[in-house]
Amino acid sequence: MHESHRVLNVVEDESEPRKAHGVDPDIKARNLKRLRRIEGQVRGIQKMVEEDRYCGDIMTQISSVHEALRAVGRELMRNHLKHCATHAIHSGPEEANAMYDELVEMMYKHSR
Repeated sequence: MHESHRVLNVVEDESEPRKAHGVDPDIKARNLKRLRRIEGQVRGIQKMVEEDRYCGDIMTQISSVHEALRAVGRELMRNHLKHCATHAIHSGPEEANAMYDELVEMMYKHSR
């Protein structure tokens, strides 16, 4: 295992969840609002399925939820790069290399 992967795994195994190094309150509020809206959309999709609604209409709503989640993901990625990644990169070579590996892994995992 590459050294930087070990650093990340040690952090992930700690009992306390990791926290962001900085979060813009406006972005956080927008993301929470979006997530509440998405939650409502998902409940609406459940109701559509229960009511045997037209499959094409359900698929349209599912597509809408996917796009809304992608928008939240883009905001979170921007925050991660601006705060968490910047902090790690400025913390030293070991933390920087671990962050580079994490970012590459995130990009490939989330581009599917």
